[in-house]
Amino acid sequence: MPLRRAVIVAVHLVLIPVGYGIAFLLRLDWPLQPRYVSFFWETLPLLLVLRLGAFWVFRLLKGWWRYVGMYDLVALFQAISASSTVFLALLFLMGRVGELPRSIFVLDWCVAFLLFGGIRFFVRWVREGSRLQNGGKRTLVIGAGDVGAQLVRQARLDPTSGVEIVGFVDDDPSKGRLNLHGAPVLGTTKDIEWLAVKHEIELVVVAIATPTRDEMQKFAERIAGLKVEFKVVPSLVELMDGKARLDQLRPVEIEDLLGRPSVRLDLRQVDEDLNGKVVLITGAAGSIGSELARQVSAFQPRRLILLDQAESPLFFVHKELSEDANLEVVPVIADVTDGERIERVIAEYGPAYVFHAAAYKHVPLMEANLEEAIRTNVLGSFHVARSAARHGATRFVLISTDKAVRPSSVMGASKRIAERIVLGWPELRRSGTDFRAVRFGNVLGSTGSVVPVFRKQIAAGGPVTVTHAEMMRYFMTIPEAVQLVLQAASIPEAAGRISLLDMGEPVKILEMAENLIRFSGLEPYKDIPIVFTGVRPGEKLHEDLMSEVEQAVPTTVDKVRLVQTDETDENAIQNGLLELEEALVICDRDRLLRTLCDLVPECTTPLEERGAEAVRRLARRGRRHSPGRAEPDDVRIPEGRGRSSVFSSDAFVIHFNQ
Repeated sequence: MPLRRAVIVAVHLVLIPVGYGIAFLLRLDWPLQPRYVSFFWETLPLLLVLRLGAFWVFRLLKGWWRYVGMYDLVALFQAISASSTVFLALLFLMGRVGELPRSIFVLDWCVAFLLFGGIRFFVRWVREGSRLQNGGKRTLVIGAGDVGAQLVRQARLDPTSGVEIVGFVDDDPSKGRLNLHGAPVLGTTKDIEWLAVKHEIELVVVAIATPTRDEMQKFAERIAGLKVEFKVVPSLVELMDGKARLDQLRPVEIEDLLGRPSVRLDLRQVDEDLNGKVVLITGAAGSIGSELARQVSAFQPRRLILLDQAESPLFFVHKELSEDANLEVVPVIADVTDGERIERVIAEYGPAYVFHAAAYKHVPLMEANLEEAIRTNVLGSFHVARSAARHGATRFVLISTDKAVRPSSVMGASKRIAERIVLGWPELRRSGTDFRAVRFGNVLGSTGSVVPVFRKQIAAGGPVTVTHAEMMRYFMTIPEAVQLVLQAASIPEAAGRISLLDMGEPVKILEMAENLIRFSGLEPYKDIPIVFTGVRPGEKLHEDLMSEVEQAVPTTVDKVRLVQTDETDENAIQNGLLELEEALVICDRDRLLRTLCDLVPECTTPLEERGAEAVRRLARRGRRHSPGRAEPDDVRIPEGRGRSSVFSSDAFVIHFNQ
């Protein structure tokens, strides 16, 4: 570094007198008169001091000339102007301005700007050379704007990028004859197919700051069957800030087709709520829970408790967040169905905020594992909520799902009951804790998402399996969903209510599969077959955001609405929870199904049909009056199964063994 600085100073020491001398030669006849030569040598030291000083003040003696740009050009203009102005002023005070034509000072400014600017851009030109033709993948760029120009520049700066920019396509007619850093605009997006063939394109890159869903869909369709890679550049802000580079070109993801505008939320209230507080997140090792932990950590809570029963995933989340030396992160291995363990954890740490994300979420799996769905999603939610209320938590947020609306599955019904418990259980309603729930749909990138399954099937050569051609789902990205959860958790009007996140437009699963195949440079049905396997148990073709007994109420946040519903049937909730506990003790699946449907009267087929069939089977067996049946006045879960609660049918309360 000192050597490079010395070289830069030496170059400037040579160029300053050269430029000054050229100004004399341009204005005066050769050979120069002795008085002009004398003036040159007498004033040169002053000019050297002033110009070098100006270059130092404007930081032109630092930096890499290979990266010179507009900022450096502006700084150079300011430095030369300042030094020339001061030089002329001092000569005027010395009474020497009249000794030679004043135009020499103007010429000196012009020559100096050309010399010092030219030497910098010459170094950059030598560094970049003509690297558009660097032997990398022949690339066609969609978008001849700022992002595209930055992409070409970085391609020329980095000879190892493996990208050879052939040209651009852009639908703006005014850009038809443009050249960006030597790369021409070859046509519009309608010309992608024949341009790809003509120029032997291997890679198509989307270089548009915020492409819409329709635009991305159009681009994907245009490259279908071309056997080319399809990628997108990082944002211009990331490129300009140095947070991302050309080698971080990423494949086009299905998220890019959501076409959802960037969410700009006012998180000041969230910061006020969480800063300096103790926050507990259950299910912290899962997709939503871990992202919750990341975003909550940004608000600098006093202590962040990460609770999950999955040891290895929790280890990695804890390790990631523990890199922040200012944040105390406590990992807790615990099962939310273990009431005693949850009670001890919450009593020990006393969280002010509880985000309850722990749940079983796979619809078909929960159809086959009814008992565990109820044990975790229903009773587990009750344990966490009741302990939070008993130990003075300020706020409790239940992460729910759109599958709780008119549920046709065990998973959806169990989450709907969890909503009814946290918003309608008498003891919780009377506590000082603010209980609320947040509903949203599928999230892309989660462990349960269909996208990773499709990718594996495509990588294996197919077939890609889709349950039904008309299957549609609402999708959000995980960061967006969590950001809206935090917003919904902070708005005052959501207290004791269910918040519904804006899910945008539903997306066809079939279209997702087709686009993922196209993103891989293949053609659906031709290169990769798509097979329809039939709707799985508990699934619906279309998800609902609200049932017929619910209404949406707007809030102060555009992306969040409140669901107007009634959770005040306390006796039904209490009796139903007791019934579920009893049925779990004796492993009575028919009784569990019947009780699920009783607690969620808005449930739909096939759950409704299964519940009705369960009632018929119970009636045939005479289960209700069979000898030896455990009475509800004193039902204790057998020891060794992680449960320790005793139900009292008289008071309908749960007592924890302490």
